[in-house]
Amino acid sequence: MTKATTPIVDFENTEYAFAMKSDEALKKSAWLFGMMSNANLVNLGAKATLLALKMRLPITWAIKQTIFEQFCGGTTLLECVPNIDKMAKYGVTTMLDYGTEAKQTETDFNKTMRSINTAIRFAKDNDTVQVVVMKLTGLMPFDLLAKLNNGEKLNARESKIFQAGKKRVDSICYVACENEVQVYIDAEESWVQNPIDEIAMEMILRYNKKQAIVFNTYQMYRHDRLAYLKKTARIAHKNNAILGAKIVRGAYMDKERARATRLNYTSPIQISKAKTDKDYNESLTYCLSNYKRISFCAATHNAESSLLLATMMEKRGLERNHPHITFCQLYGMSDNLTFNLSKAGFTASKYLVYGPVRDVVPYLLRRAQENTSVTGDIGRELKLIKKEVKRRKK
Repeated sequence: MTKATTPIVDFENTEYAFAMKSDEALKKSAWLFGMMSNANLVNLGAKATLLALKMRLPITWAIKQTIFEQFCGGTTLLECVPNIDKMAKYGVTTMLDYGTEAKQTETDFNKTMRSINTAIRFAKDNDTVQVVVMKLTGLMPFDLLAKLNNGEKLNARESKIFQAGKKRVDSICYVACENEVQVYIDAEESWVQNPIDEIAMEMILRYNKKQAIVFNTYQMYRHDRLAYLKKTARIAHKNNAILGAKIVRGAYMDKERARATRLNYTSPIQISKAKTDKDYNESLTYCLSNYKRISFCAATHNAESSLLLATMMEKRGLERNHPHITFCQLYGMSDNLTFNLSKAGFTASKYLVYGPVRDVVPYLLRRAQENTSVTGDIGRELKLIKKEVKRRKK
């Protein structure tokens, strides 16, 4: 008779996954995900939202009470504190993301820099906040990054603006290093990613000598990213630095394919989801095999990938809360992964976006649109929420 083995982590435990949600909040989440399961409704709503904001119609209150409440921590750091504290009760740490992107003016860029540096100092004084996130398009012009990505030379004025942007990034990394808080540089669209990668690598080599402070993000739905991950790991090792790597599948797939078709170039996106999954899991295996010189975050809503990493850690005899290995999911999604990983003793975090409602709308629209895609996120979320609602009625 074969002895039954206890699973490393139980992702079907909805009681623990949704423990911090009241009955009312759970039902509201079910309603919202049900609405988002309609692709036509989401697309129509996205267009209407952007138009209303452009016309400065008073709709921010409606956004804040629905999709913002589900996927964001608050409009300010202070508003985020109750959510941070609630998650901390279940051993879940927080990654703070001041959700601004694609800004245009020096005033806005400097405001974003100051907000991120404030978040770093906040994290220093809060043991449950481990990471602060930045998007480079919130710190320098998108079009300059696109121009550099295209191999074009900047004129004197553009070069000055770009260098000012790099100084903002360096300021953030310096403050993070001084306060021993990790900072993640988000990946963005492929047509601006090359200069982002170059800046990220420069910061990694500068600030990751003693410990991993700066992390770059690797989107595995791009067919070239696994090779790039290995390349940057070799560069970091050669320069006596620890590579910081956040491993994601990606969030711009539809936009990337549409642009490639429109402009008639080869899409950077994998030819199938199976290829993405393969590269994602290979990247986890690679990072784990080099865990002493790579500090990495498995940022995924995929249960199979999360279980794979947890199992590989167990087989290697690594402590579940190893400082170089973190699991992460977006706030408002995949609570069954985050909270149950934490319950099992792994380091699990929520990616908590915050900021003025108007500024985080692009992020919110991506969440709504990705949940209607082929990944099946909506169906999974709804199924788990309904399961917990049913359990509570018993």
